[in-house]
Amino acid sequence: MNPIDTFNLDARSLRVLLAVLDDGSVSGAAVKLGLSQSAVSHTLDRLRQALGDPLFVKSGRGIAPTHYTLRIGPHVRQILDDLRTLSAGPPFVPRDADFTVTIAANDYQRDLLLPPLMQRLREQAPGIGLQVIPSGIPNADMLRKEVCDLIISPHPPAASDILQRRLLDDQMMIFYDPAHRTAPTSLADYLQAEHVAILFGTGEPTALEGSLSARGLARKTRVTVSNFSGLAGFLKGTQLLATAPSMMSKHLLSNFASAPLPFDYKPFTLMMLWHQRNQSDPAHRWLRQQLIEVADQLGD
Repeated sequence: MNPIDTFNLDARSLRVLLAVLDDGSVSGAAVKLGLSQSAVSHTLDRLRQALGDPLFVKSGRGIAPTHYTLRIGPHVRQILDDLRTLSAGPPFVPRDADFTVTIAANDYQRDLLLPPLMQRLREQAPGIGLQVIPSGIPNADMLRKEVCDLIISPHPPAASDILQRRLLDDQMMIFYDPAHRTAPTSLADYLQAEHVAILFGTGEPTALEGSLSARGLARKTRVTVSNFSGLAGFLKGTQLLATAPSMMSKHLLSNFASAPLPFDYKPFTLMMLWHQRNQSDPAHRWLRQQLIEVADQLGD
């Protein structure tokens, strides 16, 4: 037997070896691996040269493993298991962690999701700090250039290297001070009322404004603020209306009455976004799971 040529061995080839060993046929292994039979046969030929053994021999209408293949099978499995463990990195122990995570979120997402996330960090990973920055209308470079670790937004950028996961669904509602007015009962009432509206600091209007404009409609905007946290001060003690996500009734707009919009406007989804380089990082996975569980509790 020739010395083993380790330079011609790789994890993919070893997976082929195990698939043929487990299935007992080249064709079955090819289907299992999503490869062509010729690709599997070619890989076996390379392994035979590298390992200096036939590996499989004809037996009736099929093939049978050699004694050498049966002997090395458990070792190959262990090698692949070790490689999978290595690629996943060292185990993540939340209580031993010591770093700061940066999350980009506008004030609505920030106040809804991040205080309960911080409570989880205090209880399970007290060494993890939380830095929150505004997301505006997010772009992929915020994650590519590591400006932040995660983005929470209903506006995911279209980029193949940015991964996303739904957190929760919400819809827009009308908020008002019930001591000074009642809810509008029609679209005409809504349009004739005076509104406090959002114009993001980047100068971009909200999707609601775009939807109304596409229908040839316009609100009477009395006050414009750059974020949702500015709405409450202008609503209190006035007849103004504000249109905002319904879950703001849980925090920023909890002291106001709310009513549904008098026209059709589709719900929206808050997404969690991250760069693909962090997909398998144990700490990043743990943080994403915590945020998913926070959102699930709010959704319930």
